[in-house]
Amino acid sequence: MTPKELKAQYRNERLAARDAIPPDQRMEKGLAMLAHGGDAIDVGPSVIVSGFLPIRSEADIRPLMERLREQGARLCVPVILDRQTIVFRELLAGAPLLPSGFGTAGPGPEAAVLDPDVMLVPLSAFDRNGHRIGYGAGHYDRAIARLHQKGLNPYLIGIAFDCQEVPSVPAEPHDVRLDAILTESGLNFVSVESA
Repeated sequence: MTPKELKAQYRNERLAARDAIPPDQRMEKGLAMLAHGGDAIDVGPSVIVSGFLPIRSEADIRPLMERLREQGARLCVPVILDRQTIVFRELLAGAPLLPSGFGTAGPGPEAAVLDPDVMLVPLSAFDRNGHRIGYGAGHYDRAIARLHQKGLNPYLIGIAFDCQEVPSVPAEPHDVRLDAILTESGLNFVSVESA
């Protein structure tokens, strides 16, 4: 099986496991993520944090994002511009949200485009070494690569449920390793030795 085929298999299996979590349990698990990450994720005044508004069976991290805002972070969320590109638009309290591609919603074009210092990244699957499988479109890989080209190195925190962990994600050259993974069980930092 090629790395691409194995990733597709893991993606399908782990998303099916995530979909099987009843909505009330997903909500509880999302609140556990708030408890584990709310004070442990190091933000301060004007640190830019990209989060996401949940689609399908993703963890609802809006309470976590609000906690980070209370600590002084500026929030933004991804908005899909075209099949290849996402930007991160500032998410202001009370601002209207518009459909923004891939089933998501986000601020309109009048919102400021920000470069995140910390990125909360949704996952299909992950391993303990910080390798991730996204949804297959490569939006985050390209967005992170663009930030690196600007000389920026955002801190990457994968967001997933425990059931989305796999033994080992086959890493490809374009893949970017996560710095930490937040699940309902805790915030786990990826060590350099495990990379």
